[in-house]
This record gives sequence, structure tokens and C-alpha cells, in this order.
Amino acid sequence: MFKKLSIAGTLTLLVVVSSLFVTLPVMVYLVYKECRTLEDQAIKDSASLVRSVSQELQLAVYYHDIPALERVGSDVFFRLKHIKYFAVYDRAGALIIDRYSPGAGAYELPAFSVVREGLESVEQGRVARVAGTGEKIIDFSAPVLSLVSPLKTGLTREAFVGEVVNTYAGRSLHVAGYLRLGISQSDIEAEALDYARLVGVFGLLFVLTSGLAAMVVTRRVTTPLFRLAQVAQDIADGKLDSTFRVKGSNEVQHIASMLNLVIDGLSEYKTKIDVDNVLLGLKVDERTAELSERNRELNRAVEEVTHAKNRLRQLAYFDSLTALPNRRLFAEQLGLLLRVAKREKYYVALLFLDLDNFKRINDSLGHSAGDLVLQEVGLRLSECMRDSDLVSRCTVTDSRIGVSRLGGDEFTVVLNNVKNTKTVAAVAERLLAALAVPIAIEGHELVVTPSIGVAVAPRDGDDVETLLKHADTAMYHAKTGGKNSYKYYSKKMMGTGVERLKLESDLRRAIERGELILHYQPQVDLDTGDVVGAEAMVRWNHPQAGLVPPMEFIPLAEEMGLIVDLGRWVLSEACRQMKAFQQKGLYFPKMAVNVSSLQFNQAFIDYVDSVLTEMQLGPEFLELELTEGIIMSDANASIEVLQTLKRLGVSLSVDDFGTGYSSLSYLSRFPLDELKIDRRFVTELASSENSRALVRVIIAMGKSLGLRLVAEGVENFEQYSFLKNHGLKVIQGYLFSKALPVEEFEKLLQGHPFREQIKTLSATSATSATSATAADAPVIRV
Repeated sequence: MFKKLSIAGTLTLLVVVSSLFVTLPVMVYLVYKECRTLEDQAIKDSASLVRSVSQELQLAVYYHDIPALERVGSDVFFRLKHIKYFAVYDRAGALIIDRYSPGAGAYELPAFSVVREGLESVEQGRVARVAGTGEKIIDFSAPVLSLVSPLKTGLTREAFVGEVVNTYAGRSLHVAGYLRLGISQSDIEAEALDYARLVGVFGLLFVLTSGLAAMVVTRRVTTPLFRLAQVAQDIADGKLDSTFRVKGSNEVQHIASMLNLVIDGLSEYKTKIDVDNVLLGLKVDERTAELSERNRELNRAVEEVTHAKNRLRQLAYFDSLTALPNRRLFAEQLGLLLRVAKREKYYVALLFLDLDNFKRINDSLGHSAGDLVLQEVGLRLSECMRDSDLVSRCTVTDSRIGVSRLGGDEFTVVLNNVKNTKTVAAVAERLLAALAVPIAIEGHELVVTPSIGVAVAPRDGDDVETLLKHADTAMYHAKTGGKNSYKYYSKKMMGTGVERLKLESDLRRAIERGELILHYQPQVDLDTGDVVGAEAMVRWNHPQAGLVPPMEFIPLAEEMGLIVDLGRWVLSEACRQMKAFQQKGLYFPKMAVNVSSLQFNQAFIDYVDSVLTEMQLGPEFLELELTEGIIMSDANASIEVLQTLKRLGVSLSVDDFGTGYSSLSYLSRFPLDELKIDRRFVTELASSENSRALVRVIIAMGKSLGLRLVAEGVENFEQYSFLKNHGLKVIQGYLFSKALPVEEFEKLLQGHPFREQIKTLSATSATSATSATAADAPVIRV
């Protein structure tokens, strides 16, 4: 057939056929998209209606009020033209009422468990099915949320409404029941038919227009060829009296424009503090206070003369801050108890308590706040004493708890006349529980946790010095083992204690000797395989022991008060190295540096600003990683510090997210840029459904707050596939690379080694997804 056509006809026909192949898929897609849009709008309208009558529904569901539910269905739900029926269930899935729209007839409703399969109790869902009449139906289900727990029974309507009205903001919602709407997908498709006709008309016009345009263009192209053929025929016929001229244009316009605009700005924010000059008034107040205090001192002096003896004893044997026995009285009492216990052959247990991270309270809130905390701790420990102990306090059979403060944030508790050493654990648990309740200090809620070491006489020592040393050793192991816990002393701990003393001595000189180095672990974009960040990790290159793991010397540095100097060195070195990378042409978006809780103060902010200025490094290239515990320990103060850091221009990340107790309301107030999912949840993805659910929630939370998300500790393909399938874009872990020295990290940046690896992983993930899809059950889910 093509042989009988001219060149122009053939080209025109090819254009028409090609336009048909292009137009038909587009038309099908547009019609399909319109159907889906109408479906989504119907679902959206249904959800909006559910929210609009949520208050009526929660009351009607609670009381199974059938007339009220019928009125809501008739007045609200059946107003939507696609709604065929509605049904209401209680929180256990039992049917309360089902009604059908006028003229719709009755539908056979599948079991409620089929509609809610795979959904959380608070999630909305929809399931597509084909009714017995052949009509396509979408079952939309949504929870009916109530501010009143459905487990409460016997509430009158007035009491129910009163609980709803008096509910304060932030209170949890309860699932009172479920609403189910039947949406006719067949009606939606019929509604989309008119749109399909319109798309068909436009598609036909496009094909005809393409054919006409092709005809015009091809004729212009083939006219010179036809004329050339005519000249050839004339030459063959002997007609050589005419010349051949082809008129036409072959204009080629080359438009090339490139625009590169690089804006590199360094925003410096300077805050000025205006202090009102009221020195004269302050001096007057100070003088008045001094005079008043001197009058009170004169009055007290008269009384102190008569009580001098008692005061001297109090000062000699009791702590002035907490009024607890001091070290001197503690040693005398414990020595006496040990001698009696040896004679009567029973146990005496010593519990040595040290408050975790107490230095941070003094550094951030001041020593006055720290003193208040110590007083409250002493009071709570004293309240753990039994009432019966006060009667027979000095007898041999006295089984009592004696609390003392040795100094600083160290306390001791002595258990006398212990029959079974296992009972000491119950007392330790009671002490931990007593201190777990938050302490309100100067408008701040603080949780102070202790590390407790337990030594039992005569098993662990029969004199005060030995027993105290062994309890201190056990306390150190409790602190290094995770804090907020207790441990019994064992002989194996002594060797560790000697090693710890040597490690402390070496660590003090490590910074001065330049034994600390940084390794860098890349953060990889799952779409491109590019390095989009790196975390700076400190390593201690010990002259004899080699590389010391951070888990061994970082807690030690915090306990010794060296963490501030160590953190400053890490920040300065990481910024210096980042600038060196850039000078070598090795650019990546950010360098992440971990921040200890003891660094989180105004002095640290000033140091960050000075380091960025000294290194001439843009603040957008620095990211500070803080744990949930740091920012949530005092949320209001943390917000102010984080906002100050944001004004410097640096990025802020929450490290090990998911291990704390971050409130969503607080989290939304923090000026954060990134969440890092804790490696423990990533490690347990294959074995723990709770970890998988929590990771999904964290990803959804991060996306809703507009935060970047990074998963650390990714080591295998299964973890990678789960995270990518749930929308995570950046991961960090041994699947790509461990933390590398600077030389190896430079080679990694130059070689782009992850791009091919990402392609391989993506292909494997796609193959696995195809296999999983083929094995799915034939249930249609929308």
C-alpha cells in the first residue's frame, strides 16, 4: 500500500499513526486520572463530613442513639450523591446501625474486619469491591474519635457533654467506634464519561491537526524533489533549454544561554543585650537589705549563744545543706554497725549513690539550683526510711535505712541486719523509683537519676574503708553500664577499677599530645548515590592500646569534666577539615558534629560562632547533632538555645531519635532541620514488628514536620529496602561505608563509589517488589 503513495502521503500517514499512538495513551491516562480525582474527592468529602459531625457522632455512638445516627445519615451523608449506604459500629466492630440511601436498595456488606484489615485503630481506610448487583463500591471507613473514653460507663448525657467541654488541650483522643460509608464507584465512572467524550474530541482534533500540519510540511519538503524529478524527465526527453532553481530556506537558529548565579552569603547575627542602668536603686536596695540582715543577725546572735553546743555538734556530724549525716558521722556509725554485725553474724549492706549528669545542672541552671536538687534528693531518700525503724533505732535487731551525704552529689544508704542479700535489690529499686519523679526547680522540671553501687559486709569487706571503696567501684560500673541502675560488687571489678584509673590519667594528656583523631562516616542519598553529608566521629589513638572505642572514653570524659575541651577540639577539627575539603574541590552539603549535654550552654554557642569565623566556613555547612535527652531535659530552655544556634545559620539534628520521650507538640516548636533514626530500631527491623512500626511513625512524623530524615546503622539489603520503600532518602551505615580516616574519605569523595551500588540495590529492590506483587492476594485496595 505504501508503494502507491507519494513521499508526502507516506510521511503524512506516518505522522497520523504516530499521533494516534501518542494520543490514545494520553487520553486513557487523563480519563483514568479524572476517575481517580473524582474518587479521591468523594473520599475527601466523606472524611470532611465525618469531621464536621464528629461531636454528634461520638455522643450518638456512646449511647447507641439510633434516631440520632439516622438523622446524621439522612441530613449529612446522603447529601453526597455517590453515598449508597452508611453503617456505624462500636469500638469492638459490632454493628450499631446500617441504612441505605433512598432508591439504592440493600447491599450485602462484607464483614467489618475485612474493611479494617491492616489498619491501625486511628487510621482511615478504603477498600474497593464489586457488589452482588455488579456495581462497584468503595467501602470508606473512619474512626469516630471521642474526648471521653468509651470504657467509662454510666455517664449521663450532661456528664458526657461536660467532659467534652472541660477537656483541656493536648488530651488523648479515644476511638469510640467506626463509621462506614458505601461510595458508588460506578456512579463516579459514569460521571467521568462526559469528560472522556470531551477528551476524545480533543484527541481527534489533535490527530487531524497533526495530519494537516504534516501534509503542509511534507509538501514543502518534497516540492523541490518533485521539481528535480521533472527536470530529470525533461533531460531524458531532450528538453535542455530550462535551468533548475530550488527556492527554500534552511535557517538554523542557535540559541545558547547559560546563567550561573552563585550566592554565597555569610549571615552574621549579633545580639545585643541592653541592661537598664539602675545602679543607684540597686545600691539603695542592697544597703537596706544589708541593714535588715544585720538586725536579724544581732537577734540570732542572742539565741545562738544558748545553742552553741548543739550547733557545734550539728556542724561536726551533719551536712549543712541537706541536714543528713556527713562523712564523719557516717564512718562512725558504719564502723559500729560492722562490729555488731560481725558479732551477731548478719549482713550489713552499703548502697553508694552518685547522681548522673549532675554537673550539667550546675553549669546550666547555677549552683543555687543544684543545691535545691541536692536538698530534694536528700529529702526523698530520707522518706524511704520505715516508720517502725524510729522506735528501735539503736537496738541490735534494728533493720533500718540510714542515709548520709558524703559530699558533692554522693549519698550513701546503709541497710542494717540484712538476712538475705537479695532483699537489697528491693531497696535499690525503691530508691530509683523515689528519684524518678520529676523535681520542680525554678520553673524547670528536672529528672535526676542515680547510679548505685552495692557492697555487702562481711562478704565484700569488714571495715569502712574497704566496703566504701568496693561500693564506689560497683557504682562506677553501674554508671558506665547505662546509668540509672544498680550493681552488686564483685571481685572482677577491681581489675577494671585499676584500668580505669590509668585510662583517666592517659585521657587527661590525650588532647595535649594530639592523640585524638577524627573519622568520617558518609551519609548517602538513596536516589543518586551521592554523599550528602558526613558525621565526624572522634577516635583516641592510644600509644599502647591502639584505637580506643568512643564508648569507653566518652562517658569517662563526661565524668571527669573533660568533655567540654574534647567537644571543642572535635568541633574545631571538623570545621577545619571541612574547609580543607572545600579548598581541594571536594564539596558535600554538611559536616555533622555530636554535642554532649555538658556542652549545651551559651559558652558553646559563642565558641561555635568563633570557630566558624576563624575557619571562614559558611554556617550552612555545619550540622550539630543533639540527643532527645538533651533538648527534652528542659524543653523551654532548649528552645531558646536552639533558636540562638539557628540564628548563627547552622543546621540542627536530633540524634538517636525514638529513644526518648519527645512530645509532638514540643518537637514542632523546636527549630530543627533533621531527625536521625536510632540504630537500635534499624538493627531490629527484621525481627521486631514494634521497631518497624516505630520507624514508620518516625518517618511520617518527620515528613509532616518538613524535616530531613537519616537512618543510621544500616548494614544489609533488607534494612535498606524497608527504609527506601517507606520514603527514606538518606542512610548511614556499613552497607555503604564505615567511618574512615581523612585520607580514605578524600578518595571516597573523589571516586563516587556509591552510584553504581545504588543502581544495583535499586534493581534488586525492584525485582523483589515485582515478585512480592505477583504473590499478593487478589483483594483490591485503594
